[in-house]
Amino acid sequence: MEFFASAPVRLRAEDLQRHLRIDNLPQWCASIDKVLSHEGDRGDIYCVWGEMRVRRDVIRDGVRFTLPACLNAVQWTITADNGVTVHCTSNRPSHDPDFVESLEQFVADWKSGLETGLQRTFPDAPKADCDCGMWMA
Repeated sequence: MEFFASAPVRLRAEDLQRHLRIDNLPQWCASIDKVLSHEGDRGDIYCVWGEMRVRRDVIRDGVRFTLPACLNAVQWTITADNGVTVHCTSNRPSHDPDFVESLEQFVADWKSGLETGLQRTFPDAPKADCDCGMWMA
């Protein structure tokens, strides 16, 4: 399954790559409660799905986070191009409705965190000026 959200914020790929790190994930996404450990681009977090191993990769136009031991192979990318896009995937075409709801909320939390985090990280940045919805493919 795939989930998308667009945050109408003005961040460059370099900004995402510099500021979205494992050690500060809870500052960006309310579905991630705390960082249990981190060393560079690998760590352990406690999130909506419990304790998870997480890996961070710098990719073209942003960053990708993966949960390599996750049963559903959840991963998400955050990329900059005319705003910021959050794209989250799992390895199955359908899931239990509760899990789908948790994935939708996870993506919504990232969208919200990017919109408010922009103001924390860049206090002089312009505020979001539109309400962009999330859609699922």
